[in-house]
Amino acid sequence: MAEPASWAYAAGSAVRVREVLHGAEWASWDEQVLSDDGTLLATVKPDGTAMTFADHPFPHPWGHLDAWQGTTVLKLRRAGDWYSVWRFFDADGTFLQWYINFETPYVRTESAIEVNDLQLDIVVTPHGEWRWKDVEDVAPALASGRMTTAELLDVLPAATEVADLLERDVRWWAPWDDWTPADGMI
Repeated sequence: MAEPASWAYAAGSAVRVREVLHGAEWASWDEQVLSDDGTLLATVKPDGTAMTFADHPFPHPWGHLDAWQGTTVLKLRRAGDWYSVWRFFDADGTFLQWYINFETPYVRTESAIEVNDLQLDIVVTPHGEWRWKDVEDVAPALASGRMTTAELLDVLPAATEVADLLERDVRWWAPWDDWTPADGMI
């Protein structure tokens, strides 16, 4: 894990999330900062969050949407990690699942974080069972240039690490197990 940032985003502020692929933005939206200690950034992306998509050689999988739909998502990102941990809730605030989203380590700017989704995911049920998701998308992403060989070689050890954590039920994100959208700010 990377060193903590020398500054943090203020709780309650908005931070722009910019998905950057091959040096160019291809999607962005705002998330509300719940907490940020310079190492762990916790944000929430509510149902209905407006999203924008830039012209890009690779079509974004959500590019047909104007807004995030159907769920509210708590997102936990640690500096230097090749993944973030998401907690999904339905419209009534009921916890649906945890989700491990493998991605490049996020980069902080004054008003945004930049990240690139790397296709591979893990879904974790409320009872702790887990399964890989989108494994079949990794080879085509690599073949098309959507993902680089270097990114693949960096994300595979992170995937192994997370699978091991889940097998041992050693989840650094467990302190967020009871958080719901009704809790608001922490």
